[in-house]
Amino acid sequence: MYSKLPKSFYLRKDVIQISKDLLGKVLVTNIDGIITSGIITETEAYHGPEDKASHAYNNRRTPRTEVFFHEGGIGYVYLCYGIHNLFNVVTNHADIPHAILIRAIEPLEGIDYMMQRRGKIKIDKTLSSGPGALSQALGISKKHNKISLTENTIWIEDRNIVVESIHATTRVGIDYAEEYKDKPWRFYIKGNKWISKL
Repeated sequence: MYSKLPKSFYLRKDVIQISKDLLGKVLVTNIDGIITSGIITETEAYHGPEDKASHAYNNRRTPRTEVFFHEGGIGYVYLCYGIHNLFNVVTNHADIPHAILIRAIEPLEGIDYMMQRRGKIKIDKTLSSGPGALSQALGISKKHNKISLTENTIWIEDRNIVVESIHATTRVGIDYAEEYKDKPWRFYIKGNKWISKL
């Protein structure tokens, strides 16, 4: 049996380091008794409140962003463009709004179910590369917002997968973020094909 990442993993202060550390970990869901999982291959760090790309920039607290300010170790799921559920991992201690967007996974378990959820007839990288695609494949929806990552619906495991090389680059779709749009806070496993975009 593999172990879930402990709460202490998420409570660390350095969201950039945690973003890198999540690469190679396995994101698992148990939705209605169906287990699906994938290796995390791509992440983006959001370092609020100073990060102009963050929903919690300048300590903005709204019904949507309030989850950002909770203690780390929970999920933040929001709807993008009214279509895509995006899954984020909240980190650090309460009132410090740090979070990590999970952008892509390499499918492991329950691939048939993932294909069914995505309406796919063949496996290719579009199955779970891209934050909206991976959430749909894993059955993650807005109802999982604020869910604990140490319980039994959505969690992350360390399966001792060795990540040999990590590439750092700029984040996606944040041209409005002024000087923060150029921060190299997007990370992916170099050479892995299950990446949203290069």
